[in-house]
Amino acid sequence: MAFSGSELGLAWAAPFAGLLLSIAVLPLAAPALWHHHFGKIAAAWTLALLLPFGLSFGAAATGGVLMHTLVEEYLPFTILLCALYTTAGGIYIRGNLRGSPRLNVGLMALGALLASFMGTTGACMLLIRPLIRANDNRRHNAHVVIFFIFIVGNVGGSLTPLGDPPLFLGFLQGVSFFWTLGHLLPETLFLLAALLAVFWAIDAWLFRHEGVTRPDPTPDTATLGLEGAINLAPLAAAVGLVLMSGYWKPGIVFDLWGTPLPLQALVRDAGLVLVTAVSLWITPAGVREKNRFSWAPMQEVAKLFIAIFLTMVPVMAMLKAGPAGVFAPVASRLDSPWAYFWFTGGLSSVLDNAPTYLAFFNLAGGDAQRLMGEGAAVLVAISGGAVFMGAMTYIGNAPNFMVKAIAEERGVKMPSFGGYLLWSCAVLLPLLFLMAWIWMR
Repeated sequence: MAFSGSELGLAWAAPFAGLLLSIAVLPLAAPALWHHHFGKIAAAWTLALLLPFGLSFGAAATGGVLMHTLVEEYLPFTILLCALYTTAGGIYIRGNLRGSPRLNVGLMALGALLASFMGTTGACMLLIRPLIRANDNRRHNAHVVIFFIFIVGNVGGSLTPLGDPPLFLGFLQGVSFFWTLGHLLPETLFLLAALLAVFWAIDAWLFRHEGVTRPDPTPDTATLGLEGAINLAPLAAAVGLVLMSGYWKPGIVFDLWGTPLPLQALVRDAGLVLVTAVSLWITPAGVREKNRFSWAPMQEVAKLFIAIFLTMVPVMAMLKAGPAGVFAPVASRLDSPWAYFWFTGGLSSVLDNAPTYLAFFNLAGGDAQRLMGEGAAVLVAISGGAVFMGAMTYIGNAPNFMVKAIAEERGVKMPSFGGYLLWSCAVLLPLLFLMAWIWMR
């Protein structure tokens, strides 16, 4: 790119801040406006960055930013998300599940186990619909979805590069596949156990005090089972393609207007498009209808995240500039695992956690071998901050927003951006402080 983060002032972060405020405020203050025009609002903030950027740095630099963001970040992100959304949406878990605290905890524990092997997105898309269906006759069910985002959408994906995009980026940088499993397991188990215990206490109290619930709007057969289980094959293929792109290094790189495109990335993304098409073709008739599958949540995520990825480009550039940029006070304070955990985590809460991980990985030296050895405590802090604190807001990690969109489409009254933040600050933040005090000092 023909610009440096060291030459950017804080004003360049204004479009990103405006987009975040729009996502946080407008669904609550002007729900009809947001529902019908969120794509236009996101596009307006994107143009608020690109137009002055083009005037300041020229058409070539602006085109480079667009190409880099689309090819290296947005398209791989969206293609993978779409493949997992489509394949998991073709699997229907039948059975008249009753949303008791025991069942809810069991489904979340199962999702946490699956998340590190099929990705947080895959696990969320597989289990969120049966979880919502099990609780759709309860008066209070938004908290179930909130804890599902905490546990399955984020914390559960912390043990392998397949689990969460930040760890996959670390894998691509040379971090061993099982390194996080060996170094982040105690912290992960602590958070999962604590979150499940807190959820059990809240859910059991609400379950006892709800009184008579309304009739089940989605009655089902009492026999548990899977329909559309054939989609497990393309789901496994999607996971395999992601893993392949990390191990297979043929050394062939295409140049797309200055943006490198490795052959393995091209094969992965083309394979994931094929996986999506195959899933749509092989899914038995009626299965997606039973899941109430629609493209609306995927469309909402795709529209908002292209704006997020583009408007955060100057923010990430300023971060990567380190002591030479406006975030020099942040770089100067990165002197301990504790600092790396909170700075990585804090920014992962409002930026996408994958590029945030990469920014702090580079600020820590960017040498995977050194970070896995003498710098292990710092790498643990960066990894934990990016994965765990991606749960703090709806936009910290892609599954968060998608789960929210699916829940709202199914009639769950989810809290606003600020309301969700109150939940995460009240429940998740104290546990993160305790975990960091024990393991990341």
